[in-house]
Amino acid sequence: MTAAAVIRRLPETLVNRIAAGEVVERPASAVKELVENSIDAGAKRIDVVIRDGGQTAITVTDDGRGMTPEEIDLALERHATSKLPDDDLMGVTTLGFRGEALPSMAAVARLTITSRPPGADQAWAVAVEGGRKAKPQPAAHPEGTRVEIRDLFYATPARLKFMKTARTEQNHVVEILNRLAMAHPEIGFTLSDGSRDVIKLNAVTPRLGEDAASARLERLAGIMGRQFADNAMTIEAEREGIRLTGHAGVPTLNRGNAAMQFLFVNGRPVRDRLLLGAVRGAYREFLASDRHPLLALFLDVPSDAVDVNVHPAKTEVRFRDAGVVRGLIVSALKHALADAGHRASTTVSGQALGAFRPGSNPGGALPLGRSGGGGYGHWAPPARPQAGQAGLSDLYAPLPDLDSTPSARMTEDGEIIEDTAYVDDGAQQQPAEDYPLGVARAQVHATYVISQTADGLVIVDQHAAHERLTQEKIKTALANGGVNRQMLLIPEVVELDEAAVDRLLTRADELGEMGLVIDSFGPGAVVVRETPALLGEMDIQGVIRDLADDLAEYGETIALAERIGDVCATMACHGSIRAGRRLNAEEMNRLLREMEATPHSGQCSHGRPTYVELKLSDIEKLFGRR
Repeated sequence: MTAAAVIRRLPETLVNRIAAGEVVERPASAVKELVENSIDAGAKRIDVVIRDGGQTAITVTDDGRGMTPEEIDLALERHATSKLPDDDLMGVTTLGFRGEALPSMAAVARLTITSRPPGADQAWAVAVEGGRKAKPQPAAHPEGTRVEIRDLFYATPARLKFMKTARTEQNHVVEILNRLAMAHPEIGFTLSDGSRDVIKLNAVTPRLGEDAASARLERLAGIMGRQFADNAMTIEAEREGIRLTGHAGVPTLNRGNAAMQFLFVNGRPVRDRLLLGAVRGAYREFLASDRHPLLALFLDVPSDAVDVNVHPAKTEVRFRDAGVVRGLIVSALKHALADAGHRASTTVSGQALGAFRPGSNPGGALPLGRSGGGGYGHWAPPARPQAGQAGLSDLYAPLPDLDSTPSARMTEDGEIIEDTAYVDDGAQQQPAEDYPLGVARAQVHATYVISQTADGLVIVDQHAAHERLTQEKIKTALANGGVNRQMLLIPEVVELDEAAVDRLLTRADELGEMGLVIDSFGPGAVVVRETPALLGEMDIQGVIRDLADDLAEYGETIALAERIGDVCATMACHGSIRAGRRLNAEEMNRLLREMEATPHSGQCSHGRPTYVELKLSDIEKLFGRR
């Protein structure tokens, strides 16, 4: 029989090693803590050197406020910090505040701190090995601080077994440093692996006549790429003392994961489900569920309205009023998307040119309407009417008589000439410079509209474009009191499984407000009696089946009003101009004018571009004219 365990105090060294498991998970965690200390110290330049991904050596050097030997000695004590002068955890204004990082690292590695405060005659160095601290020694060092870590986790060798390859660990360091650099463009950052510079970011300050947003965008361009900067919308909003700034990409600039979404609270990089959910909600109407926008958003929240003391890693926060924060992000992003109008990503045209020039990397031309991130928004055409073109007073009416007039070229016997691009000679009389999306010149493959602009040409996917226009019409009608319905002469029966029928009938009243009237038609079918009038003829079978699938995904507890964009997108997809429908010049130009006047027309409901713009200068380069 074993003796009962005796409760005892653990040695301080062991306590620090246990704590290090939470604070210092990998080399990147150590870099994060040290760089945050440098930022808090007012540094204007921070240099980081790592070897073997940080496992062999980490050195962080800054030009901030240094420390006296007494301050260095105290900083290596557990829970010793200068960042809580009033002992108020709700008043944290710095990145660090817990006083755990340095003693934790010193407990599991060989650490040396060399520092010199302003005005001091010399620097002082203190070495710690496995938690055993040596006496301060005089050293040579300029004003600022250098922290050297060697043999990370040598005192806890079990942790070394969980380290990845040097390249993987280095990539984690790069990610950490990039995030901190985004939040502090006024600081210069470098990262070296001992043989080359992995990161080199000079400090960025606003130029004469520019604001802080432009400086931050320059820093973001250096990290996220020039492609992002060229297609970014400026975000700026404020509500109840909470301020939101930053930049977000247009929907057609998207990725298959959320790796390029960066969120900050009071300059602190965070990973917060609330914030990520708000971003998804704002882009829901513009992107498919498996596509993600690119953005960097910065929240400035009063210190008493946010709790940063949630986890030692300090990447999680809690908001006093989470609803206000979420609403601010959603509304700000939606307003920016609305202001962007029909703007599409320049990457689309860049990829198109790349298809003509394999292996090239063309610089994307400025997108339509690019001026301060705004786009054209709700563009208004010139007052004078153009010959042969419908007026815009009935802008939100369906495109008239799409099938009433022959759009394709015909023989004298009335036979359609197939496989011939339709070209409208009369359209040549219309000045292209009057319209951002130009004047229609042709339709090719009964799918794509070709228009001439003042300085290039535009290729429009007629189905994708009309799908977005239709979706916006439905939303506008709902906002104005409801969608006009048209009764079917012969009601259409749609057969479904019983579960799908139940889901649809449960939401029958909500669907009716959107112009779709359905009733039960036995255990395995519904009957459609009325459809939205503005959709005209539509694929009723397809829209009902897709709506049933959508409702299965939404869940019973979510009102359709919360997913209005998704529902509108589903109906719009089945009620839009199809690929293969030939259009005449009037119809094509009307489509272009509606795109110019409709917000979000640069992308369809699935986040794909509705048009590609090719600048004349780029086209000339293809033919060696430039």
